[in-house]
Amino acid sequence: MRQRSEVLGRAAGTSYDVCVIGGGASGAGCALDGQLRGLKTLLLDAGDFGCFTSTASTKLIHGGLRYLEQAIMEFDAGQFPVLWRALRERRLMMRNAPHLTGIRQFAVPCFTFAGAAYYDIGLKFYDWLSGEASLSRSHFLNRKGTLARMPWLQPRGLFGTVIYADGQFDDARYNLALVQSCSALGGEVLNYARVLSFEKDQHGKLVAAQVEDRESGETFRITAEVFVNATGPFSDGIRRLANPGAAERLSVSKGVHILLPLPADFGEEALLIPRTEDGRVIFAIPWQGRLLVGTTETEATLETEMIVTRAESEYLLRHLNHYLARPFELADIVNAIAGLRPLIRAGDSRDTKRMIRDYEIEVLPQSGLISVLGGKWTVYRAMAEDAINAVELAVTGKTRECRTRCHLLYGSEDQPGHLLKELIDSEQISVATAQHLIRKFGSHAQDVFDLARESSTLLSPLVAGAPQIRAEVVYCIREEMAVCVEDVLSRRLGLQSFDMCLAMKAAPEVAEILASELGWSTARTNEEASRYTQRICRLEAEMGAAPARVEARQ
Repeated sequence: MRQRSEVLGRAAGTSYDVCVIGGGASGAGCALDGQLRGLKTLLLDAGDFGCFTSTASTKLIHGGLRYLEQAIMEFDAGQFPVLWRALRERRLMMRNAPHLTGIRQFAVPCFTFAGAAYYDIGLKFYDWLSGEASLSRSHFLNRKGTLARMPWLQPRGLFGTVIYADGQFDDARYNLALVQSCSALGGEVLNYARVLSFEKDQHGKLVAAQVEDRESGETFRITAEVFVNATGPFSDGIRRLANPGAAERLSVSKGVHILLPLPADFGEEALLIPRTEDGRVIFAIPWQGRLLVGTTETEATLETEMIVTRAESEYLLRHLNHYLARPFELADIVNAIAGLRPLIRAGDSRDTKRMIRDYEIEVLPQSGLISVLGGKWTVYRAMAEDAINAVELAVTGKTRECRTRCHLLYGSEDQPGHLLKELIDSEQISVATAQHLIRKFGSHAQDVFDLARESSTLLSPLVAGAPQIRAEVVYCIREEMAVCVEDVLSRRLGLQSFDMCLAMKAAPEVAEILASELGWSTARTNEEASRYTQRICRLEAEMGAAPARVEARQ
């Protein structure tokens, strides 16, 4: 991607066909779709790309079994189109970024014959709905077979499990791959750029926006034919900037996840806990060397602090431990994630877990603001297609063919198998580091490695006990618009997700590299490292995790 300074210099003097506000999944998807159709596109995000909702997901590409159950048991036919669309988009997501996605087998524990029959039939219907996009056939596994493959399951009362498949992905890197793909095609992308206000013509149509560069504090003006609001939970705020009298359309809910050491005997299967005390489902999923557990769903507001509390951690552990032969404790937690979900208001319903996760493309009268409301990660591409159709109708009165269905994302241009072998054969980095580079950067892992060979210091580990190397930090600053420690450790390298304590140890080193690349003063460097460390310490304290690193249990 271009440097931020270059994009800032160009944005104020350029007229765009479409300006997309919000750089999460739907916004980045819109920007890529628009650029692929030949629209001159600018993507803005008030924070880092995907920093709020799109990187706080369960890392699943799925239709949603709970929606299937509601459709059947509650005669809610409105769930079927949502489910059907998501199952087909699942396959497209996985095909367009193979290095960031994969198939994961899930086990649903059953304790009676009736329970096993219920889930077996339901999951076969899930397979049928998937059609040609099916990942594999679901099947029943008896008690003996289950415990042989999954010795970590609590054997007491177990009848067997039903096994099915869904998709899994690296949400932060997938989001960034969308942004990078747009940039590679000539689109302009800019993080830490907040829209402050709009300007309108004599008819009330949006023609320009005042934008604040949050790094420098300076403001600049950008012009565009159409503005797309893809700010997720914050969509109502942008809608009111465009149309001050616009009624609120969204409710938001808070969802949290915790990450635990992955036991050596856990194997490849994930666990689906089919029912909790409040009617939700919980997943426990092997993910990049950890066990990801979530999610909760509680009513929230935009002012709700995005931290995981001790009560939320205990809720997840209580339900998880019921199914495990060896329970986890609060002290085992190595990281936690909280985020807000945007849900379209459904009448007077306040029960967020029962709202349909569908989406809507809204065009506000007079101003012409196009808003992408609701939805979820798995259908980001379909949301973007519908939004850009609306953009083209507004600009030219007709739509062109959408090209995102089969467009390989940045990093997926070549199969990384041969590159992995070359990196390992170089004997300059460990196997773990080579695998990490491929998993995060795909076919551009070679670019990171080439950068590392310019200086032997860049080949050294960022912190002992983790596969990340210093060259990745430099690459993320120069090529991926990382401008702070959390950008690097959380969303680009994934070290924070793996272990908060390791991330804290790496923070001063990352701050030093940022300072060298971006020209920071010593005072700012120290402040940046300190602020990051204090935030992580507070997160640990809130959720009740141990202040010291806990080794994965053997």
